[in-house]
Amino acid sequence: MPVLATIAALLIGAVILLLMDADPIQAYQALYEGAFGTKNAFADTLIKATPLLLVGIGICISFRGGVVNIGGEGQMIVGGLAATALALSLPDASAEFLIPACLVASFVAGAVWGGIAGVLKAYFNVNEILSTVMLNQIATYWMIYLMNNTLIDPDQISAASRIPETDRLPRQSDLPRIGPWLDSVYDWLGLNGADATRWGPTLLHIGIIIGVVFAILVWVLLWRTTLGYRIRAVGKNPRASRYAGIRVKRYTVLSLLLSGGFAGLAGGIQVLGVRHRMSAEGGAIAFTGNAGFNGIVAALFGKLHPLGTIPASVLFGALLVGGNKLQRTVQVPSALITVLISLVIVFVVSSDLWSRQRAHRRVSAAALEPATPPGVPPAAEKDRVG
Repeated sequence: MPVLATIAALLIGAVILLLMDADPIQAYQALYEGAFGTKNAFADTLIKATPLLLVGIGICISFRGGVVNIGGEGQMIVGGLAATALALSLPDASAEFLIPACLVASFVAGAVWGGIAGVLKAYFNVNEILSTVMLNQIATYWMIYLMNNTLIDPDQISAASRIPETDRLPRQSDLPRIGPWLDSVYDWLGLNGADATRWGPTLLHIGIIIGVVFAILVWVLLWRTTLGYRIRAVGKNPRASRYAGIRVKRYTVLSLLLSGGFAGLAGGIQVLGVRHRMSAEGGAIAFTGNAGFNGIVAALFGKLHPLGTIPASVLFGALLVGGNKLQRTVQVPSALITVLISLVIVFVVSSDLWSRQRAHRRVSAAALEPATPPGVPPAAEKDRVG
């Protein structure tokens, strides 16, 4: 259903392109080439998909636990701030220590930020949608304050045009790039020709590998452990779970805590793998790229399954990256890319609702059918016997 919904959304997008005097075939060809046409394009797609994947698998946990986490933006920010502060405070630390420490710090910071909303929901019955949205704003203004005061680059303090950003993080905190490793594998397999574009110059880092590994681990957590079973039970029916002896409040907090942790990890990876500094110029969206919200869409597209979120994140990363070339090629407004993504969201959500209603009708129809007494063959069987 998600695939069919995506095709339907792209067909509607083709009609919009025709109304704008643009060639849909040329536009979608440019979209594909911009996302997958070259190794650099594919690398950019995977880089864009990484925070979507991490936020998305966190959303899978919270939604399965019966709570809605809209605070991915704020959790990414505090995760990025934690990684930045730790890296700047340990400029002489080795890469083997600094990178894992920064990633753990970003996860913990995001978990604390999500846990605040979880405690408010579980123990004070505060709507988690409102609390997470408010925490987004708090995190944004906290970032702006720190970028202009405590964490600002010393060179910017006396600059004529003061930029609210930190100093460049230590080189040993940069996430390793996997391009050179891929090139060595390609060379060993004989797949790299003399004129082939190599992976080495791309910005692709190990963040995507981290995301895929955690997606697998979260799948194991949710469907192969008692902890995950309890989280899903609380999300399905809190009253029945409470009657069964499950501490509902504890698992409500845990769901938002883990969800916030993965969003915070996404922020840490953005800092260490892409930007290598924090900046408040352009606000929160300049840092997060709306991944805190788009990650929700990726999770819904993947049917709230961690493994399904992997291809969904790559798809939305491709739409975001390839959309730039589409815009330049057929000369359409940048808002069209937002429209295409929104159409995909509407069709995917609608298809999911349609599937649920269809399943509900089937169950209702089966319940209305008269039960056959034991030992009595159905009518068709009696006719055949007779």
